[in-house]
Parts: sequence; structure tokens; C-alpha cells
Amino acid sequence: MVPAVMDELLATLKAAAETTRLRLLALCAHGELTVTELTQILGQSQPRVSRHLKLLCDAGLLDRFREGTFAFYRLTERGASAELARVLVDAIPSDDPTMTLDLERLEAIKRARSEAAASYFRENAARWHEIRSLHVPEREVEEALLRLIPADGIGDLLDIGTGTGRMLEVLGPRARRAVGVDQSREMLSIARTKLEDTALRHCHVRQADMYQLPFPSGSFDAAIVHQVLHFAEAPADLLAEAARVLRPGGLLLLVDFAPHALESLRAEHAHRRLGFADAEVAAWCRQCGLDCGAVVHLPGEPLTVSIWPAVRAAKGASPADPSILSISGAQS
Repeated sequence: MVPAVMDELLATLKAAAETTRLRLLALCAHGELTVTELTQILGQSQPRVSRHLKLLCDAGLLDRFREGTFAFYRLTERGASAELARVLVDAIPSDDPTMTLDLERLEAIKRARSEAAASYFRENAARWHEIRSLHVPEREVEEALLRLIPADGIGDLLDIGTGTGRMLEVLGPRARRAVGVDQSREMLSIARTKLEDTALRHCHVRQADMYQLPFPSGSFDAAIVHQVLHFAEAPADLLAEAARVLRPGGLLLLVDFAPHALESLRAEHAHRRLGFADAEVAAWCRQCGLDCGAVVHLPGEPLTVSIWPAVRAAKGASPADPSILSISGAQS
């Protein structure tokens, strides 16, 4: 082992070699937690907990990200320290009394989160159910999406406008890593709670602007924009930003309504656009270097759901003309 690597390893181990910091690592392996939540669990002052968290982040054992005025922490999953972080957490005895109490307090916090999310969802669910009744069952849409995902899975997946995180639940098992972004903290709270109740530990959510995604260009192998375009002020700009973060050959799945005349969706549900024509979406795709594939149409009553798959052109290649194919029902 070269000296520089050994020094880095020793520094990482030193950062974890303290009781409170080891407890923090174990807690953050169970989900994304704020400083306030960690303070409540540990029973220590916020400055003290923040200091420990900074040391763990500096050592690459924890990841920190902001969501409005909140900062969340979770066990790192990338980089040289990721494997070591998991090894350290797994080495903690399951019957350790301190950790047992910590996890009991964590479960209480998760229950409170879940109750708050459920309350918000109950207050707003009628709006979603009303729209769902107008189109094809979501199960058919989800099955159609899964047929468009490569059989051997995908690497890094981005869900733009993740909402309650449903697409992460559906497509997450096919991805090595999945991130959902949304502007709404309430929606992210629901998504985070749902993901914590599943085995999808590789799926995360972040607060972000869909027009200015906080990721470098070429960061993802696939992206999905599910029932978001009709809310967008500038759909073409949204597609361009989605294309930017795709790697060459990356897959973009756009899901929204075909053109319709339900003005009530604009007046009562804040829809900016009443559906999209295939030619319009194909033109946007070409403008941002995407090759549009065969479109899937799933007719409902009265709304038809369209799925536009597109692939990021290889470097230097010219986008091909789109091939438009109408497919009814559950065919692909």
C-alpha cells in the first residue's frame, strides 16, 4: 500500500474512532437525518453533534446535502471511504445497548415523519385521485416503462420531479443508484418516508430546481420525467437540462398526456399545458441532442398517456429523425 493511501486510510479510521461519531455513522446508515434529529437521538448539544458530523464528512464517511434551510446526512456510497464506512457500521454488535436505544429513538422519529407525511398526503390526495380517474391505470404505465428499461438494468438513474417517489419505487430495483429531485419539501418528505420503508437503500431524494440540476454534465445513465412537463413553464428547457446530465447513450423517458381539451386541469390543478403532441416533443429532443424513439400511447378515458423514449446521441453524432409509433393498451 502506497504511503498516501495508507495515510488516507488511517485518517479515515481516526475520524471514526470516537463513540459519538461511530453512533452517528450507524444512524446515518439507516437513512437521511438532519442535525436536529441526530441531536434528539443522541441527547447532545447541536454544536457538539455538528462538529462530529463535520469530521465525518471531511473524512468522506458521510455525505451532506442541503434542502432549503435543512441539512441532511447519510452514509456515503461513493469514493474510497464508502466500503470502509459500511464495514465499520456492520462491525457494531446488533445487541449493543447504546445502539439499541439509538435505533429505538430513530424509529420514533421515523414514525413522526411518517404521520406528518400521511397527513399532508390525505389533505392533497383527492387532487391526484381525481386526475388518475381520467386516464389509464398507473399499473399499465409502470409496466410499459419497465419494458423500456434494458433487461440487464441501468447504472445511475435520475427521477426529475420525483413527487412522492413512486418512480424510484418502480424503476429503482433496476438501477445501481437512483436519485429523485423535487422542489417540494412536503413531497420529498413523503418520498423519503416511503423509501425508508423499502429495501431501496441505494435510492435517495434531494431538493433541487429541475431547470438547474445540481449534477455535472454526463452524470446519469437514465432519467425519467414522469407527469411533470404539463406543470413546466418551459418544457423545452427542462428537456435540455435532462439531456445535459445524461451520458452519451443515456436513456430519457418522458411521460405525460397527449393533447386534450380538459380546461379544468388548467383551472383547478395548475396544469400549464393540456398535453403534448409527438412532433412537438420530438422537435425538443432533437434540439438538445436526443434521438427520439418509438412513442408508446396508452389510451384512457378521456386522457391518453404518452411515453416518449429518447437516447442521448453519442459525441459528435447527429440526432436521427424520430420514429413515431402509436401503441395501444399494454403492448410495447
